[in-house]
Amino acid sequence: MVRDILLFLIDIVFSLFGIALILRAWIFAIRLHPFNPYSQAILRVTDWLVQPIRRIVPVSGRFDWPSILACWITAMVYLLLTWLITMGGLLPPASAIGSVLLTGLLVGLKWLFNVIVWITLIQAVLSWINPLSPVMPVLYTLTAPLLDPIRRILPRMGGLDLSPLVLLVVAQVVMMILNHLAFSTFGV
Repeated sequence: MVRDILLFLIDIVFSLFGIALILRAWIFAIRLHPFNPYSQAILRVTDWLVQPIRRIVPVSGRFDWPSILACWITAMVYLLLTWLITMGGLLPPASAIGSVLLTGLLVGLKWLFNVIVWITLIQAVLSWINPLSPVMPVLYTLTAPLLDPIRRILPRMGGLDLSPLVLLVVAQVVMMILNHLAFSTFGV
């Protein structure tokens, strides 16, 4: 029981931190204003890991490589801690290093699609309940690059926008695939 509680807490802490790193990279990619209070919160939470990496790995174009690398490292530490707790302190064999690297990438991608699901859901619900909420411009800015291509493809349905539903379904399917691949690669 203690092991299950510890695994649960590790999953929550590492997933939330990984998601914060993904949001940091996303905020950089869409050029969300850095003085936005939501951006400031993400930057403060993740700076301790991203700034040292930024000294070694440069930012290029629209990609915040230090944040992406930090997310990958976080996913690998998460996997190794999960392994250690599950296996009772035994280290994974040296031959498993390749699968840890690949599974870390898959876990990071799963976190990315988890972010897409939650941001899309929050935006959809708020658009019905409180469309003038102060967080709506930020949510719109985050989701517009994903929803606009879907809106161009979907036929017009009057005032009904089905693009968030399509995005949610696609993101859930991709998360299922990534979860299956991660489990078959590393057993998590």
